[in-house]
Amino acid sequence: MSEAREIRVRRMKMRSMRRGIREMDLILTAFADARLDDMGAGDLDLYDALLNENDHDLYQWVTGQVPPPGRYGGLIAEISQAIAK
Repeated sequence: MSEAREIRVRRMKMRSMRRGIREMDLILTAFADARLDDMGAGDLDLYDALLNENDHDLYQWVTGQVPPPGRYGGLIAEISQAIAK
C-alpha cells in the first residue's frame, strides 16, 4: 500500500527537521516548509532520496564546497537559493 501524499509530506518535513547536524536541520526545515507542499510526485521522490544522504555531504553540496551528484544538482541549487534569501 502506498503512502498518502499528506502523510508522506509530513514524514519528510519531520526528517528534514531531525538531521544529524544542526545546520542541516535549519536549512532543510526551512526548505521543506516553503516547498514540499507544492512539489510534484517526482520532485518528492528526489527529495526523499536526498534525505537518505549523509548530512556532512549535504552540507558541502548546499554550501558549494563540493559539487553535488548530477541527479541532485537542480534540487541542491534550489535549496542553496532558498537559504541565500
